[in-house]
Amino acid sequence: MAKAKATFAAGCFWGVEARLAEISGVLETAVGYEGGTLDNPTYKDVCTDQTGHAEVVEVTFDPSRVSYDALLDHFFALHDPTQLNRQGPDWGTQYRSVIFTHNEEQHREAIAKIAELNAAGVFRGPIVTAVEPASSFWKAEEYHQRYLEKRGMVACHI
Repeated sequence: MAKAKATFAAGCFWGVEARLAEISGVLETAVGYEGGTLDNPTYKDVCTDQTGHAEVVEVTFDPSRVSYDALLDHFFALHDPTQLNRQGPDWGTQYRSVIFTHNEEQHREAIAKIAELNAAGVFRGPIVTAVEPASSFWKAEEYHQRYLEKRGMVACHI
């Protein structure tokens, strides 16, 4: 079975992980931090809004069961990509909307999806989601992994 990775930032990673984990073809999810300057950051570090990291979900998926394009559709459906550095009550650069791409094909697909959604007027404003090459993924502390599931919750505000 082929495996691929996709990494998304769409606000607080707890709710994003819960929603992405439900998708058929998603094999694993992990929450963590990406896009910043500090090696091995902690949640406390990232919450200072000084490290440059975003809260992300790294998705391992089977491309024969779910396409990257379908994952992009889910990503854009589960948050407001027109809000800069915030989602719901959460604000700061760690809550920004970012697609971290793992190869040139993902980069092209992400840019094309944003152009398609903007052209179609799907959202009330222009999409501010950044598309950046994947960098170091720092896995978050264990208590953050499957946070909502561990607490018997199915959703939070995203």
